[in-house]
Amino acid sequence: MVNFLPDGTVMRDATVDSSLFGLWYFGMLSPRDPRIEATVAAIRSRLSIKTGVGGCARYENDYYQRWRDVPPDVPGNPWFICTLWLAQHDIAHAQSMHELNNVKPLLQWARDHAFGSGIMAEQAHPMTGEPLSVSPLTWSHASFCLAFEEYVRRWHELQA
Repeated sequence: MVNFLPDGTVMRDATVDSSLFGLWYFGMLSPRDPRIEATVAAIRSRLSIKTGVGGCARYENDYYQRWRDVPPDVPGNPWFICTLWLAQHDIAHAQSMHELNNVKPLLQWARDHAFGSGIMAEQAHPMTGEPLSVSPLTWSHASFCLAFEEYVRRWHELQA
């Protein structure tokens, strides 16, 4: 659970977990709620893979399927669904075509880290970008389809 300070920012020592996506996605809070914005900012800051591979880890210090060649400052492996959750937040949050266009790199990340056949795995290696773990993973594919459909719907809304 993330703890918030009175101004809505995330406490420094709070554990950051990308599944907090559900707080806005399932209607508990608006994607523009300051607490959600602070949580998404913390997820981007603390769970983004800063190795050149990109993507978003599940939670801090996630050692599931972690390889020995991964430096300790990498929070975990980038997961397709977690990266796409950021895209879905940004889609829901977008108030202009410019903001919506900022989502494209996240969708492209998922496409670029799939196998050549288009099959998506559960996660990717944070140093090489190679697909890891379960493959094909229907959840990754479903998340991509949902994010893409939400992107198209939001594009039409913003065009109107």
